[in-house]
Amino acid sequence: MATPTQGHGSTQASGKPAFPPFEKEHFVSQLIWLAIAFVILYWLMSKIAVPRVAGILADRRARIEGDLAQAQKARDEAEAAGVAYEKSLAEARGRAQTIANETRDKFAAEAETARKSLEAQLNAKLADAEKSIAATKATAMTNVRGISVDTASAIVERLTGAAPAGPSVNDAVDRALKG
Repeated sequence: MATPTQGHGSTQASGKPAFPPFEKEHFVSQLIWLAIAFVILYWLMSKIAVPRVAGILADRRARIEGDLAQAQKARDEAEAAGVAYEKSLAEARGRAQTIANETRDKFAAEAETARKSLEAQLNAKLADAEKSIAATKATAMTNVRGISVDTASAIVERLTGAAPAGPSVNDAVDRALKG
């Protein structure tokens, strides 16, 4: 058996064996293995991992650029559709305004024609009514003259007791009616 002071390799000042990687005899081999491991790791990274990551990044970049191109194309199409919509809306508004103006003018012309026709009918009825009124007035005035002559004769006879002469009563009534 080994004594506590004996151990693997060297010992520290306290008599305990040193941690093996820190022993000076192993430094050269450790540095060689470190260099070999680093070269292998570098080669694996440069030949396998980095190309895969670069390929993934290139695929992502291509996909993003494709998506951006599709988005731009969709945006352009949407803008074109918007412009076409606005143009067709403006044309529809113009046609609607034209139709409204034509309809308004048509109805205004029809209303004017109907108004003139009604006005002509009313003027004709008014003229007939005026003729009828004038005829009725003339008839009434003729009757008024006769009644006035009879009334004046009766008043004179009643006041004087004698019947007046016919032509003198007629002249007096005519003068009174004229003025």
